[in-house]
Amino acid sequence: MIDRKKLLIRSASLIIFIFVINYIAMKFYWYYSIWYFDMPMHFLCGFWVGLACIYIFSLKEFNFQFILKVLICVFLIGFFWEIFEILVNKSITQNPFNILDTLSDMFFDLAGGGVSIIYFFKRIVYN
Repeated sequence: MIDRKKLLIRSASLIIFIFVINYIAMKFYWYYSIWYFDMPMHFLCGFWVGLACIYIFSLKEFNFQFILKVLICVFLIGFFWEIFEILVNKSITQNPFNILDTLSDMFFDLAGGGVSIIYFFKRIVYN
């Protein structure tokens, strides 16, 4: 049995945490001074997107299709975010395209999404 209220509370708490950390990071230029800072942020955002997709899909049966649907959703949102980032970097900040950064970001998005599925089964469904 899915506890949708618990899932919603944890998702809302996580997005507030991400917002606060991102605000502090922007204020203190952590994205520029700490080269790897975007990695845990992409992981957390992938984790949140995974939880949000689980909440939206909330199927009665949990099978491989459910897991695949969540991961595809996380991938697509991460992919479109990277396109947005590339366009902003190209037009506003004039930073060159970095394929390694993009692949790293996508990896951490998907890793966060995968962990959100594990978290969901261990803490929400079976707890």
